[in-house]
Amino acid sequence: MDAFTLFSLALVALVVFLIFKAIRIVPQGEEWTVEAFGRYTHTLKPGIHTLIPIYQDVGAKLNMMESVLDVPSQPVITRDNATVTADAVAFYQIMDAASAAYQVRDLERAMINLTMTNIRTVIGSMDLDEVLSNRDDINARLLTVIDKATNPWGVKITRVEIKDLSPPADITEAMTRQMKAEREKRADILQAEGMKQSAILKAEGLKTSQVLEAEGRREAAFRDAEARERQGQAEAEATRAVSEAIAAGDVHAVNYFVAQKYVEALKDVASAPNQKVILMPLEASQVIGSIGGIAELTKSAFKDK
Repeated sequence: MDAFTLFSLALVALVVFLIFKAIRIVPQGEEWTVEAFGRYTHTLKPGIHTLIPIYQDVGAKLNMMESVLDVPSQPVITRDNATVTADAVAFYQIMDAASAAYQVRDLERAMINLTMTNIRTVIGSMDLDEVLSNRDDINARLLTVIDKATNPWGVKITRVEIKDLSPPADITEAMTRQMKAEREKRADILQAEGMKQSAILKAEGLKTSQVLEAEGRREAAFRDAEARERQGQAEAEATRAVSEAIAAGDVHAVNYFVAQKYVEALKDVASAPNQKVILMPLEASQVIGSIGGIAELTKSAFKDK
């Protein structure tokens, strides 16, 4: 192989190398920075591009899609001197490739340290109860602070979430006892409220029963009084009729009163509990005569009407 052949092969290899260095294809979702003798000149978007070999070269290849950043756990002291273990996850997206490449060294490491520092700051300004119950507030405060700090780096923080907050074992045990006591207290209150409501309902039922019973007695008394009034009116009318008959000389009216008193006396004698044998010293004709007098008196009363 002579010198010309060697030169031709070297020339072809150089041309291929220069073509390879000149043509660059940027994938979708990425941006590349271009440097001219080590100085940033411009940014390549997704697609095919040509560079001037030797004079220009690719500097940094950056992923422009939203990415996830895991923040490792760390012990944090709250305002009331309680120690909790906290870790987080952050979502970010590079908005300016040049700033992300040349404004900070090791972008992800810088963001991790920034997030851990701000977690200690935010949680350290709160009491333990506030930390455990206001996780959304912690996330919002972290997002605001970290996004503002990373803005000069060309990064947009889209979300920051606290993954886990773990208090020490003794505090966890104390919280468990407190929660149990609160639940027992609520159960006792509910039971007392139930007993109170039951007593109220029973009292209202008793009151209603007594009212209805009193109304029943009042109605019965009214009916009894009305019956006695009507009975008195009937007796008064009968007495008036008999008196008029006696005044007219009717002897049957006298027989009516005698028979009535006689029958009532017999009734009292017969109903006495200590009487087993009743002697009746009377003549049947007298009773029949009295009853006959009552019949005559009744007939005369109907004739008058």
